[in-house]
Amino acid sequence: MSLHGAYDPDNIFGKILRGDIPSVKVWEDDQVLAFMDVFPQSEGHVLVVSRTSQARTILEIEPDVLERLILAVQRTARAVEKALTPEGLSVMQFNGEAGGQTVFHLHFHIVPRWTDRPMKGHGHAPMADTEQLKALATRIAAALE
Repeated sequence: MSLHGAYDPDNIFGKILRGDIPSVKVWEDDQVLAFMDVFPQSEGHVLVVSRTSQARTILEIEPDVLERLILAVQRTARAVEKALTPEGLSVMQFNGEAGGQTVFHLHFHIVPRWTDRPMKGHGHAPMADTEQLKALATRIAAALE
């Protein structure tokens, strides 16, 4: 998929947003959803998506929606840091297949990092245990400000 194209509402995040596929939610409001990545690159890997935009990439998103989304990323990253006390955080966002994007609904990754734990590859991590994801989501949600 290129950097530009038609939005496919049947992408996995579109299905999650509609409730067609379950997710482990960290928090949500009427504009944003933060949920656990089921193929985490690290313990506590959270995804943040817009509920209102059909932008596939950062090049397409409406500026006011991007502002709201990036504030949600920051809020979520602070909660991840408080709940899990990682030594670092990677905040990533991929655009286009050549740029590493695998789901064509604009999203941000928040990946906690520790020096003694290697990060798994994007799109190559094994599927996580749902109960472990729920426990992490509860810890992160409790740390939200």
